[in-house]
Amino acid sequence: MPPNFSALLERYRSELLDRVVPFWMKYGIDWQNGGINTCITDDGRILSEDKYVWSQLRAVWTFSALYNMIEPRQEWLDVATHIFNFIKRCGRNDKGEWLFCLAKDGTPRFDGATSIYCDGFAIYGFTEFAKAAGNQEAIACARATYASARQRLARPGSYQTHPLPIPPGLKAHGISMIFALAFDALGHYLNETEIIGAGLAHANQVMDVFLRPEQKRLYEFVRLDDSLMDAPPGRAVNPGHAIESMWFMTHIFQRHAPRNAERIRQAIDAIRWHVELGWDDEYGGIVLARDAEGSFWEKNADAKIWWPHTEALYALLLAYSISKEDWCLEWFKRVHDYAFSHFPVPQYGEWIQNLDRQGNKLNAAIALPVKDPFHLARALIYSVGVLKALESGD
Repeated sequence: MPPNFSALLERYRSELLDRVVPFWMKYGIDWQNGGINTCITDDGRILSEDKYVWSQLRAVWTFSALYNMIEPRQEWLDVATHIFNFIKRCGRNDKGEWLFCLAKDGTPRFDGATSIYCDGFAIYGFTEFAKAAGNQEAIACARATYASARQRLARPGSYQTHPLPIPPGLKAHGISMIFALAFDALGHYLNETEIIGAGLAHANQVMDVFLRPEQKRLYEFVRLDDSLMDAPPGRAVNPGHAIESMWFMTHIFQRHAPRNAERIRQAIDAIRWHVELGWDDEYGGIVLARDAEGSFWEKNADAKIWWPHTEALYALLLAYSISKEDWCLEWFKRVHDYAFSHFPVPQYGEWIQNLDRQGNKLNAAIALPVKDPFHLARALIYSVGVLKALESGD
């Protein structure tokens, strides 16, 4: 029997609007210096005033999406505008490449433009902001970033991907994943076939090169000739990343014909494969990473991180809304029950980021020492949308 979609809608909307967004409005926004503080504890204390650029760019997306998809509250548009004004002023080098980290006042930190992922998030965030504000400067920035990123993406090895470098001789799923999404969003907003086509080319890379249906795996790295590397890191599978990627692909291929039905079916199947691969039968929850055969070989691979769970919640609801297959709701309930019993911090409103395999809080950072209003907020925003449709029977 299907769950009570009305009750789920109320719970997810409340989690978003009564807890998560108020946390960021209260503790995160740096009205004095610009942008948003994201090196922040679960109780809102600022650990560092460094401002990681992709967190700024993702926050522009989130507050713009709240305005576009939940309701047009001026306070959310004001926050998106505030962060946009800060990051467009400080975030790029003289080549137009997006920097990796800034000091609190916008002064560049560390080694400059060390992650092309920032360029992807700039396109993604500014496109959503343009939808909300009609801001032509945002679109100009997105266009310029598209042109710059496309040139560099055509030359593997010409760009960096800090904090997770691509091993020599390999290419990364994450590159095609983020630029498929970013180019597709910008291309459809502008109705420009060249940009749409660039996004589709990356989406086809995800589905034809990194996703291997015969093995029911999406590999994080393959060789430059598209062959698999049968040794670490070529055997690495990140279940949460694969699940997130597959709902990206579902969104993209819902807009494309004639192969959209086949691609969407592949993506839904892959969501199931990676929830099953990632689930910890002993302790519950989705592990961070596995070897392709299911073992652990990397430090913190068995950790339970908040974002794979948030991505799985939305992906499973989306898969059910399309397929109406019972397994989607069965897995959704398991992930929901684990996530809501382990991650929320009710007295403050955000979620704990990192747990060990047994479900105990990890105080050490994994990848970056940041908490930003993105994975959780985005999953809740999209889940509210699909739950509304399910509630109404659409």
